Amino acid sequence: MRIGELARRTGVSERSLRYYEQQGLLAADRTPGGQREYPERAVDRVIRIQELFAAGLHSKKIAQLLPCMRDADGGPSEIATPQLVADLAAERDRIDRMMTELANSRGVLDEVIKAAHQESANP
Repeated sequence: MRIGELARRTGVSERSLRYYEQQGLLAADRTPGGQREYPERAVDRVIRIQELFAAGLHSKKIAQLLPCMRDADGGPSEIATPQLVADLAAERDRIDRMMTELANSRGVLDEVIKAAHQESANP
């Protein structure tokens, strides 16, 4: 499939797809005219890349992890290593810390909103 179709099917811009290719996250064959052609499995790969970016991983870390993950379901491939497990555990711990910090911030905002609401109800 051409880059435009891959972009439509994944909701990712063509510019991002070219960036993924530049970073070694996505591979494309070239037609004799120089246009990119992607295999069907590229759809799953792009979705997986988007999930990893959404989790806060950077492109270098994603490039290290992708060869150890199946594109279709994100499960470990047969070449997953103990280092991959350690890296993923560290990323999970980082996400857990971020979630705790966000929950604390939300709690503070809830208290401010509650106080402001009570203040406006009792002038």
